[in-house]
Amino acid sequence: MLFSLIIPVYNRPDEVDELLQSLVQTDYKAAFEVVLVEDGSSIRCEDIVQKYTDRLSIFYYFKENSGPGDSRNYGMRKAKGDYFIIFDSDCIIPQQYLSEVDKALANNYVDCFGGPDKALDSFSDIQKAINFAMTSFLTTGGIRGGSEKIDKFQPRSFNMGISRKAFEASNGFGNIHPGEDPDLSIRLWNLGFETKLFPNAYVYHKRRIDWEKFSVQVNKFGKARPILNSWYPKYNKLTFFFPSVFILGFGLAVLLLVFTYDILLKLYFIYFIIIFLTASFQNKSIKIGYLSVVAVWKQFFGYGTGFIESYGKVILLKQKPQEAFPELFFKL
Repeated sequence: MLFSLIIPVYNRPDEVDELLQSLVQTDYKAAFEVVLVEDGSSIRCEDIVQKYTDRLSIFYYFKENSGPGDSRNYGMRKAKGDYFIIFDSDCIIPQQYLSEVDKALANNYVDCFGGPDKALDSFSDIQKAINFAMTSFLTTGGIRGGSEKIDKFQPRSFNMGISRKAFEASNGFGNIHPGEDPDLSIRLWNLGFETKLFPNAYVYHKRRIDWEKFSVQVNKFGKARPILNSWYPKYNKLTFFFPSVFILGFGLAVLLLVFTYDILLKLYFIYFIIIFLTASFQNKSIKIGYLSVVAVWKQFFGYGTGFIESYGKVILLKQKPQEAFPELFFKL
């Protein structure tokens, strides 16, 4: 089986350098190819790619900007492999990653898989705090950390594999972003394909975002979810409402202070103390513990408010998603 690694990139040559350097160090002995798709970047990484042509079987393509989903589809159409593995450009790949994927597919083949993400010691304190928020079982990020049901997993496109057969049957990613990965997973299920979590196939996800960008990102995640629920009501879950309930509950807790009723606010305080202690212990840093509290609050507030806005427009007012939130859709 030939693996084709599909990597879309937009204005991030330094990230590509780190990612390709990590692939050079793989312990996987069989042949594989790297297909890098430059999505209309003004800062190209072609010179970086040239550094690795003698060490990797690598193919570089430049195209007009059309978003990460369409760029992944473009790369898969160009690729020669039987099985596509998709990474974001801000990932660093562990030495054993491809060997773990090969072993998992040999033991229990599946046409689509996803893996979790972790943080390296070299990541910044904010990156580690955001990683905690996005992966911890104490937050909505547990699915990224691998807590979702292993045999009914919605892979995330920063670390995802899909067979050529499944790609051709589904036509790959749609034009919604974010949300293109759960959209693809559900369409694959409806076509009869299975998805699975490979817990040992993790990547180091070096999210290069500041607090403001993180807030915008999770807000978009929240907006995308009611759209997906409207498209696929069969797969709606009560847990999707949790961040919105969390935010509304916090507002109620503050309001109840007027009536000297503080028990609800105390529960929120206890929750964030648990976040602080858990993150501090996991990262061996009180500073990261504090930053993780900030990250979790921004995660809940951004996602929750985005979800409420989208639920109101798309579910209650029946607005077309493309008209209500044009910023979530790339024109192909």
